[in-house]
Amino acid sequence: MFYFGMAGICQERVVIVTGAGRGLGRAHAIALARHGAKVMVNDLGSGLDGSGNCPDPADDVVSEIVAGGGTAVANDEDVADWKGAGRLIQAALDQWGRLDAVVNNAGIIRDRMFVSTSEQEWDAVIRVHLRGHFCVARHACSHWRAEAKAGNDVAARIINTSSGAGLLGSVGQSSYSAAKAAIAGLTLVQAAELGRYGVTANAIAPAARTRMTETAFAEAMSKPEEGFDAMAPDNVSPLVVWLASRDSAAVSGRMFEVSGGLVRVMTGWSHGAEIDRGQRWNPAELGAAVVDLLGQSPEPLPVYGAR
Repeated sequence: MFYFGMAGICQERVVIVTGAGRGLGRAHAIALARHGAKVMVNDLGSGLDGSGNCPDPADDVVSEIVAGGGTAVANDEDVADWKGAGRLIQAALDQWGRLDAVVNNAGIIRDRMFVSTSEQEWDAVIRVHLRGHFCVARHACSHWRAEAKAGNDVAARIINTSSGAGLLGSVGQSSYSAAKAAIAGLTLVQAAELGRYGVTANAIAPAARTRMTETAFAEAMSKPEEGFDAMAPDNVSPLVVWLASRDSAAVSGRMFEVSGGLVRVMTGWSHGAEIDRGQRWNPAELGAAVVDLLGQSPEPLPVYGAR
């Protein structure tokens, strides 16, 4: 039997997991604790649309971890609130005297076609996903930079949560797709800027059965009657555990798609076919050149939900 807290690749590392009361966050928190991490289980306990506040989900995860011999503490700070995110980081430092990794997982969704999306819906989704990723990591990095400048050993990790919707787009999810695409870009900049302080930054684009997916993609996310449950959230967590460990020190600025037993490196934007006239183009002549360039380029992957 694999007991919580037994020797593992995250032994004694302190990890904050946001949105850890349910779904992927819960799976990540439990997996990290099983591999020896001390876990701050952050969750507001809000509804899928971000409304409400209930401590029960985070408390239940902590109870499960502690009952199994692991170490965890619940936290209900709002990750998208600047001061709240600061208190979250400080809570981990006060509790265990250190912080080694942040898993940014918290999110909400407001499925809506773009032409029907309200300003309030747009702002709410961007706030939790993108601002939430920024606030938590920003406060964590202030601590890690100070530690590095003081000459202390820093082997810190940022694990961000993007989505296939952010990489390819998803019909009916413009705000969610935009936030997740921005998180991918944020990860690249974090990796480039923070390596000097001993901090790596990577992102995952998971596919799993959660509150966000089990309704919108009910058939694809359904649990099989027997055999391997490819869409179980627990399948995503092994990669998160490894990325949070010291073992992943050489990996930064990468995006991984992960579901079931699949782990795929996403290559992102890259330079493709080009033409340089050496002088300014005439708009009437440029169209033919663009068509030629597109003919030399692979077709983009389809947007999720597009017909």
